[in-house]
Amino acid sequence: MNQAVGLLEVFGLVAGFVAADAACKAGNVYIESFDKNKPLNADKLPVPLLVCLKIRGNIEDVRAAMEAAERAANNLTGVYTKHIIARPTEETEKMLGLNCLNG
Repeated sequence: MNQAVGLLEVFGLVAGFVAADAACKAGNVYIESFDKNKPLNADKLPVPLLVCLKIRGNIEDVRAAMEAAERAANNLTGVYTKHIIARPTEETEKMLGLNCLNG
């Protein structure tokens, strides 16, 4: 694949959609997947569902998209964590293919 990947974990599905929209408008990227996570401490979080966006493109576009997505999510419920992997290894790519939202 040889593309950068941005991982943005936000509070709630609506924030995920808003962040994805902002990301795609800010750079030449696409959303590879959404993933859900309900952590053990969900009752203590602002929203009990975390959604992770996997944003793909070249590194410059992913950086721009991540910044826009983070701003958009912070205007709603907030960002839990974020990270960009510039050149994922083959082993990392296999793990990135996993998600909880199938079908």
